[in-house]
Amino acid sequence: MAEQTEKKYITKEDLSKHNKPGDLWIAIQGKVYDVSDWIKSHPGGEALILNLAGQDVTDAFIAFHPGTAWHHLNTLFTGYHIGDSQVSEISRDYRRLAAEFRKLGLFEKKEHVTLYTLTLVAALFAAVLYGVLACTSVVAHQIAAVMLGLLWMQSAYIGHDSGHYVIMKNKTYNKFAQLLSGNCITGISIAWWKWTHNAHHLSCNSLDYDPDVQHIPVFAVSSKFFSSMTSRFYDRKLTFDPLARFLVSYQHFTYYPVMCFGRINLFIQTFLLLFSKREFPDRALNLAGILVFWTWFPLLVSCLPTWPERFFFVLTSFTVTALQHIQFTLNHFAADVYTGPPTGNDWFEKQTAGTLDISCTSYMDWFFGGLQFQLEHHLFPRLPRCHLRKVSPVVQELCKKHNLQYRSLSWWEANVWTIRTLKKAAYQARDAANPVVKNLVWEALNTHG
Repeated sequence: MAEQTEKKYITKEDLSKHNKPGDLWIAIQGKVYDVSDWIKSHPGGEALILNLAGQDVTDAFIAFHPGTAWHHLNTLFTGYHIGDSQVSEISRDYRRLAAEFRKLGLFEKKEHVTLYTLTLVAALFAAVLYGVLACTSVVAHQIAAVMLGLLWMQSAYIGHDSGHYVIMKNKTYNKFAQLLSGNCITGISIAWWKWTHNAHHLSCNSLDYDPDVQHIPVFAVSSKFFSSMTSRFYDRKLTFDPLARFLVSYQHFTYYPVMCFGRINLFIQTFLLLFSKREFPDRALNLAGILVFWTWFPLLVSCLPTWPERFFFVLTSFTVTALQHIQFTLNHFAADVYTGPPTGNDWFEKQTAGTLDISCTSYMDWFFGGLQFQLEHHLFPRLPRCHLRKVSPVVQELCKKHNLQYRSLSWWEANVWTIRTLKKAAYQARDAANPVVKNLVWEALNTHG
């Protein structure tokens, strides 16, 4: 009987050898699981497991998965335990905090945020239709364009929330909310969002693994991009050619104008994924949702009387959404970066280093979608946004206890930090292009960037 219950152990070094496709093991709370075959069924995609294979992934598993996911692990258990597993104090505190939130029911108490947001989206859509179809004033049409931009922003928050946790009554309704708020209303595929966003959360601000900081040839947040590093996410080289050097050299000037057209890039990325050979769930539904968007939006614009009005309607609506694109970049561009794959033993530290919070009053939470609490969201991505402000003081205390930075900046300060980061990289790009000593005229022209 003793032999039947005796545990079998392997070392962390043994575990690390199982990190290649076809041979993928992970450890969660000391138990070792074989996910080699199951990886294709992983709802979060293959990249997350491939990046963390051969490691202890307990903290990441706790962050991304509900309590029901633990039951599925039994079928994947290898029978082995990690014999030399050590848990850091900060990981212990993080796991304890997640358990406390779970006991309080915070992950399940979603309040009425989704209902309020959907109501706002519906009201904005009705106002846009009225402004375009029932009004003849150019001013009214521009106001409708502003409301359309706000509508897209709020709808994106619904898509974001539904991608992290079930915001509706069940998973079927939740998928409908994803496709409606993402594909049908904003024209951005929820499949593309899941693919990139999950990787971003796991490898927060890794220059070669996080797609959200890979914007060559337009932007570079670090001079390390100048060596044409390989994106492990896109599996291609991020070539830093003369065009990229020129664009990056002036990125602190072009940052805001580019953000005004950031939506076009999201449309392009959506089409690149949907018509690629990459496998992803619900391709037909995603295509159908995108078709809905590219039916109603062009029809709406065509109802405006003249081409100049149509042009400025689209331009204004895109420019309004730039506020959201700017917000997302403020949360990360000026934060710490690193190279290499994410690791499972410093989850809390990496999330803290790679994020910046934006401070605001509570009545502005709707505008930011709760994502101004970026660190809190990254640590607890399944936590409904209505609780992020409540848990912020607890996260701050935990950071203080372990001597980790908790950075919360005003909107203005976050912009200053981001432009400073872009400006620094821009000057480094110029210096790399012309390393000789500059003359006084050059220095005078570039003193103020």
